[in-house]
Amino acid sequence: MFMLKYALIPFLLPPGIFITLLILSGLWLLIKKNRVAGLANCIIGLFMWSLTTTPVSNAMMRKLESCFSVPANPRGDVIILLGGGVSDGAPDLSGTGAPSENMLPRVVTAVRLQEKLKIPIIVSGGTIFKQVKPEAPIVRRFLVDLGVPADKIIMEYKSRNTLENALFSREICLKSGFRSPILVTSAYHMKRSVMCFKKAGIEVMPFPAGFKSWPDRRYGWNDYLPGRFKDAAIATREYLALLVFHLTSNS
Repeated sequence: MFMLKYALIPFLLPPGIFITLLILSGLWLLIKKNRVAGLANCIIGLFMWSLTTTPVSNAMMRKLESCFSVPANPRGDVIILLGGGVSDGAPDLSGTGAPSENMLPRVVTAVRLQEKLKIPIIVSGGTIFKQVKPEAPIVRRFLVDLGVPADKIIMEYKSRNTLENALFSREICLKSGFRSPILVTSAYHMKRSVMCFKKAGIEVMPFPAGFKSWPDRRYGWNDYLPGRFKDAAIATREYLALLVFHLTSNS
């Protein structure tokens, strides 16, 4: 009974409920001899289902995350921590605002690296929209709470995208004399980040964080139940951003 309940719930909660309705309506239309509409609904429903499963979203992520691995022996004189989104008005233990789900692994990785290497951290992250607070001050508060000395944190809060992260971080590195930066961002975001930093004229040691996929991962039947679109959406957005980067770089 427990396993049956566990298997049914994903089909009753969004987005599973919409997948269920699409497939059921498609089958009903097929019974009513409306083959075109019925097949369309079933195909759309099955496609949506596939995008919410762990194996499919991991396959999409794996293509992005396999470009770089975690360095066994990182060396550098500064850590560049790229912003990955914040909930700027969220109540928190030491203030207002908190890192997003994708940002937290970057923050934790940067803290552990800083503890290991005792080097400064450049927190790079502004905002696109005026009504949203910049990321850098919120991330800085978390870094201090987690033990990073305040005088080891340098904030860059003007950047609006990854290329501006690179350009403004380069300015800080040149001004402060940093020559060997370690770049910390999400594993799926690292490929484009390294390309942006290279375009900005700065060589970095990639240190990917927050892997969502890995080789030889084993899947159970529950991984094929409807889940969420988030990882597939993140991967799709990153592929589109890479395409735009290539198009604009070659124009």
